[in-house]
Amino acid sequence: MRIHVPETASGRLTDAWRFCVGTGRFELALRRDYQDSLAMIQRDIGFRHIRGHGLLSDGVGVYRPYEYQGATRVRHNFTYVDQVVDAYLDLGIRPFVELGFMPAALASGEQTVFWWGGNVTPPRSWSQWADLVKATVSHLVDRYGIEQVRTWPIEVWNEPNLKEFWAGADRDAYHRLYEVSADAVKAVDASLQVGGPAISPGADDWLIPFAEFTDGRGVPVDFVSKHAYTSGPAQHVPFGVHQTLAPAERLLEQFASPRELLAATALAGLPVHITEFNSSYRPDNPVHDTALHAAYLAPVLANGGDLVDSFSYWTFSDMFEEVGVPTSLFHGGFGLLTHRQIRKPTYHLYAFMARMGEAVLTRGADHLVTRDDTGRVTVLAWAPVDVTGGPPVDGHTVRLSIPVGGPTTPSVYLNRSSVSEEVGNAWTAWCEMGRPASPGSRQLADLYEAAEPARSHRSLPRVGGCVELDLVLARHEVTLVELTPVVDETPPWWDDDRLLGLSRPAPQPSGRSDG
Repeated sequence: MRIHVPETASGRLTDAWRFCVGTGRFELALRRDYQDSLAMIQRDIGFRHIRGHGLLSDGVGVYRPYEYQGATRVRHNFTYVDQVVDAYLDLGIRPFVELGFMPAALASGEQTVFWWGGNVTPPRSWSQWADLVKATVSHLVDRYGIEQVRTWPIEVWNEPNLKEFWAGADRDAYHRLYEVSADAVKAVDASLQVGGPAISPGADDWLIPFAEFTDGRGVPVDFVSKHAYTSGPAQHVPFGVHQTLAPAERLLEQFASPRELLAATALAGLPVHITEFNSSYRPDNPVHDTALHAAYLAPVLANGGDLVDSFSYWTFSDMFEEVGVPTSLFHGGFGLLTHRQIRKPTYHLYAFMARMGEAVLTRGADHLVTRDDTGRVTVLAWAPVDVTGGPPVDGHTVRLSIPVGGPTTPSVYLNRSSVSEEVGNAWTAWCEMGRPASPGSRQLADLYEAAEPARSHRSLPRVGGCVELDLVLARHEVTLVELTPVVDETPPWWDDDRLLGLSRPAPQPSGRSDG
């Protein structure tokens, strides 16, 4: 069936999909390869904010107790913080601040999470924790200005509903942490944004108690945050996992739940930020590296902005060490990019989205059509994904009739970029190479080339003010089509038939006589 795209826009495509992106622990941003990767991401996609763990962990060195004149004192040190935030701002991205984890010298216990050991216990001194938060936020305001820092959301902790991230998953203790932290933030400036509770999927039962606690005690909340994933239990293999996946629609359902649950509470109407989302919550699941993954997430990017104020892909790069240093180039990492900046199919999905217009003309289960203010129309289309393990669909077709240009437009220029199982897919090439753990220079060159999307172009006629577009999609293909009205500037003397310098044959006499 052909879909007739209306000429009048039905809505606006928000930037919720690129409001924020996730990252590995804070101090990784000191590395040159990290900054090179982020520069590439910002050039092609342009995220607004970046969020990661470990701002207050020992690796960043903010909390520095010392002895002087027989007394224990604390110095708050921002040497690494300044270097990282300066680099972020230079790259056109701002922090989405996460307050965590606990400095070891301030912690009430020794429980840690991740290979790099983030402490997840409450502070042994609530007043010192408040001082730490206040000193950190004050420093950011002093260095970058209150107008800048007002635009940086500040989130209290990460997934406190999980005992791995917050000792005992103690909700009452988290509420106290939130209250002390939020009050410390607001003590610096009442206009700063603070929120939580940064819960993991399946913990929506924390939302109403959080609303009741903060309302009952007059604790400030400027936004609500949670995470969304769709993978099942981890089936472990050495240096990796396999997991089942729920349909991608489950991510959208998770996005929608905070507003639905909080509608009758004091937090109704607040911004909702999904500060982590992905298919799998594991940094070693090979699905992240595949074309299937891009096609799986395409409807989420196309529709998620209607449900939340932001949804932050976890993460922009495979420079990520929660389960240890990765053991091979492709290892199932969360990143849009591998180490050494090899682009994955999901990277291209985001880059395609960055080229879409803001005016939404239509959308469906397998497509999104937009127009920008120059009249350029963009079509994002994707092949369906069967998460039950059935054979992937090859030859799925999207048929559209699209109004483009005005009455005097002679034709339309089509530019198409695609990724699939066969093209724009360095993971497939890496598998065909024999999965080299540390590819050599020639192999890397091949992988960079394999990561390029397939591109094609042609001229299309306008028929009745529209172009007819039949997109036949390969297995797990995601494609971007850009349709630009042609303004013909061909000079009157140009003749394509004389490309080789040959003259046109002289016209033949008609054989008619006038005598």
